[in-house]
Amino acid sequence: MAGGALTDEGALKRAHLYEHRITSYFIFACIVGSMGGSLFGYDLGVSGGVTSMDDFLKEFFPEIYKRKQMHLNETDYCKYDNQILTLFTSSLYFAGLISTFGASYVTRIYGRRGSILVGSVSFFLGGVINAAAKNILMLIIGRIFLGIGIGFGNQAVPLYLSEMAPAKIRGTVNQLFQLTTCIGILVANLINYKTEQLHPWGWRLSLGLATVPAILMFLGGLVLPETPNSLVEQGKLDKAKAVLIKVRGTNNIDAEFQDLVEASEAARAVKNPFRNLLARRNRPQLVIGAIGLPAFQQLTGMNSILFYAPVMFQSLGFGGSASLISSTITNAALVVAAILSMYSADKFGRRFLLLEASVEMFCYMVVVGVTLAFKFGEGKELPKSLGVILVVLICLFVLAYGRSWGPMGWLVPSEIFPLETRSAGQSVVVCVNLFFTALIAQCFLVSLCHLKYGIFLLFAGLIFGMGSFVYFLLPETKQVPIEEVYLLWRQHWLWKKYVQDSE
Repeated sequence: MAGGALTDEGALKRAHLYEHRITSYFIFACIVGSMGGSLFGYDLGVSGGVTSMDDFLKEFFPEIYKRKQMHLNETDYCKYDNQILTLFTSSLYFAGLISTFGASYVTRIYGRRGSILVGSVSFFLGGVINAAAKNILMLIIGRIFLGIGIGFGNQAVPLYLSEMAPAKIRGTVNQLFQLTTCIGILVANLINYKTEQLHPWGWRLSLGLATVPAILMFLGGLVLPETPNSLVEQGKLDKAKAVLIKVRGTNNIDAEFQDLVEASEAARAVKNPFRNLLARRNRPQLVIGAIGLPAFQQLTGMNSILFYAPVMFQSLGFGGSASLISSTITNAALVVAAILSMYSADKFGRRFLLLEASVEMFCYMVVVGVTLAFKFGEGKELPKSLGVILVVLICLFVLAYGRSWGPMGWLVPSEIFPLETRSAGQSVVVCVNLFFTALIAQCFLVSLCHLKYGIFLLFAGLIFGMGSFVYFLLPETKQVPIEEVYLLWRQHWLWKKYVQDSE
C-alpha cells in the first residue's frame, strides 16, 4: 500500500482526517530521541581539532609534527597530507557503513529504540578506548566502535523522529537531529579550544568526552516510547494505538492508525526489503533517497570543512588557537542555520531550500577557489585581511548548507520510503552517506595537497550538478503524510512512468 502499487490509491487519502495536538509527551519523546545526533556531531567536531593538536601529533604522527613546525606560519597545502592520519578520521565512517546493515535488522525486528541503545553502548566503548589509546591500532579500534555507534544511531534516529511527527510539522521535528548534530559539533570545538591548552593529555580528554553524549543517548533510549509505526510493524497493535493517542494528544486517531495498519500489512508481504528496494515501483526512492541525496550531502564539501577546519585554517596560515577559534565560528554558524531550517522547512519546502542554497554555495566555492588561486601560494604568509574574508565566505557557505543540504539530506530520505522498505532504505541512506563521508575524509587532505585551490572549484562543479538533480527529479514533500508520499511519484513527469508501469 505505501509503496504505491500494493493497494487502492483511494484508501490512503485520509490525510484530512488526521488530528493532533502538541503534548508534553510528544515533545519529550522528540527531544530525547534527537540526542542521537549529538554522537555524530561530537565526532565530526572533535576529530579535526584533535588531529591539529601538537601533543596528539607528537605522540602518534611525529613526522607530521616536524613538517608542521617547519611551516608554522606559512601557507602549505601539503602540511597535513598523510593517509594514516586521515585513516584515523575515516575508519569510523567505514565501520559505520558496514554496521548499518545490522542496524537495519535490529531497527525492523526490535524497533527504533533497539538501535538507539546498541549505538549508544558502542559509541561509549569507542570513546573509552580512544581516550586510553597508546598506539595507532588502539586509536583505529576505538574509531571502529564509534563508527558502529554512529551507524546504528543514524539509522534509527531520523526514522524515529519522522514517524513520531505529525505531517504538518515533520520537517521541523526531523531537523532536531540536525540541530543536535550541529550542537555536538560546536560543543566539540569549544572543548578542543580548552583542551588544546592542557598539555600533554588534553587530546585524551577531548576524545574521552565522547562518552557523555553516549550515556545521555543510552539513558534516553531506556525511557523513550517506541514509534507507533514500529509497534504496528511488530504486531503490537494495542500498544501502538495507545502510543499514537499519547503522542497525538487526541483519541481521534482512527484514520492515521488505519493507514499504519495497512502499511504494515504491505510490509509483511515483503520478505526481502533490500531486494524490494530495487523493484521498479521503488525507483524514485532508490535514486533520490537512498543514493542521490545522501551522496550529494557529502559531495558539497561541507564535511571536509567540519573534519579539517582547524587543519585547513592552519594550512592557510592561521595559528593553532586562531584556527580553532575560526572553526568554532563556522560551527556556531551551523547551529544558527539548523535553527533557521527548523522554521523554514515546513514553511518554504524542502525543494526550495535545496535549490536556493545550491546557488549560494556554488558562488561561495567559486569565490574561495578563485581567491586562493590568485592570492595563495606555498611558503607565503596569508594576508590577515584575506584570511578574514575566507572565514566569512566559509561561514556563509556553512549557513547555506546548514539550512538546506545538511538537514534535508536526512529529512527527505526518512519520509519518502514506504514502510515495507523503510528500515532497509534508511540503512542504504546511512551506508551511502557514510561511504562518501569516509571517501571525502580519506581524500580531502591529499586532494588539497595536489589540487590546491582547485579542490574548491571541484566542489563548486559538484554543487551545480546536485542542484540540477533536485530541480528535475525531486517533488515537494512538505506536509504530505508519510504514508501518502508515494502519491507524489504518480504526478511527477519522470517517476510516474516507473510507478504506473509497475502496477
